[in-house]
Amino acid sequence: MIPAPERGFTKAEFAARTVRAQTLMAEQGLDGLFLMTEPEVRYFTGFHTLFWQSPTRPWFLFVPASGKPIAVIPEIGAALMRQTWLDDIRTWSAPAPADDGLSLLVELLGPYAARGARVGVMKGHETMLRMPLGDYERLMSLLAGLKVQDATGLIRSLRMVKSEAEITKLRHICALGSDTFSSVPDFAFQGQAFEDTFRAFRRKALELGADDVPYLVGGADQGGYHDVISPPSRRPLQDGDIMMLDTGATWDGYFCDFDRNFAITRADDKSKQAYDTLWRATEAGIEAARPGATCRDLFHAMQNVISEMDDQGGDVGRLGHGLGMQLTEWPSHAAFDDTVIAENMVLTLEPSLGYGDGRIMVHEENIVVRANGAELLTRRAELELPVI
Repeated sequence: MIPAPERGFTKAEFAARTVRAQTLMAEQGLDGLFLMTEPEVRYFTGFHTLFWQSPTRPWFLFVPASGKPIAVIPEIGAALMRQTWLDDIRTWSAPAPADDGLSLLVELLGPYAARGARVGVMKGHETMLRMPLGDYERLMSLLAGLKVQDATGLIRSLRMVKSEAEITKLRHICALGSDTFSSVPDFAFQGQAFEDTFRAFRRKALELGADDVPYLVGGADQGGYHDVISPPSRRPLQDGDIMMLDTGATWDGYFCDFDRNFAITRADDKSKQAYDTLWRATEAGIEAARPGATCRDLFHAMQNVISEMDDQGGDVGRLGHGLGMQLTEWPSHAAFDDTVIAENMVLTLEPSLGYGDGRIMVHEENIVVRANGAELLTRRAELELPVI
């Protein structure tokens, strides 16, 4: 088993994140950030729990212009939140549909509303409002003087660039994922029900030290698979199948996200060609992933290789994305995304193509961008399509 790094972060890590946020807030004229979603609350506090999977209770965090963040949360989370670096934790007995934290929020934000302060809320792409819309509208009516501004760009700029402590966790889970994929030939075989392959993969990842495998999708069919997001069926793996497994395993709240392709007993020529094309497209992406390049540059670097073979005209919209506390984060490697790549961004490279009779293939690696270029976090896929 791979030795694990330390769990959690130091108080200095959270203090540094908060100061960086407050510096940007000052530049943008914001008096605070009002946050409601799990990654943002965890980013600034270290509050880490699976309880977010329940939709019953809302959770709130306010980051003022100076000082530590303030938590406004259900009482059930108070003991865990007190283990973080926060001092000001305000709670209510939840669920309380008539007043699910609104009175506490009005008490906290009322003085800001009274002076017409500007508070940032995440409104943009890949964000959500994790409280009832009716409650949000009611809160805004009670804080009539508050000026609400979109803070998506501010939060995005912080979270896209990872600290070395974050990168250490990401490197660890990518190593565990790589070891799990290396073990696939030991537990996958012709005649095995595909859903049993999934179960074996999850067991192996957990055995090797992953905390969880909340995301595992894939495909398997004769000469190639036809989609990449399906749950597994009872169909047995057959001679001539091309199988893909794509995992998002986690360790200490950080994800890996990559896939591997395998042929069952033999590989057809078209699938071999597709695999080679995607392997080279990934190499092009790795080479292009340097500080100062844009996500559009990465997209075109990979797409130029893919176009040698892709005969389906397929378009999945992007060829990779950011990675961290979420399976997919900003930015997107797509023609529309001109995000400038910076040192210590952690990214996936995920070229895909269509071939044959409606078949597709996807290839994916995880990297961290360093001053001199990309550093692989995943163990690079084999040069030729592996046969089981």
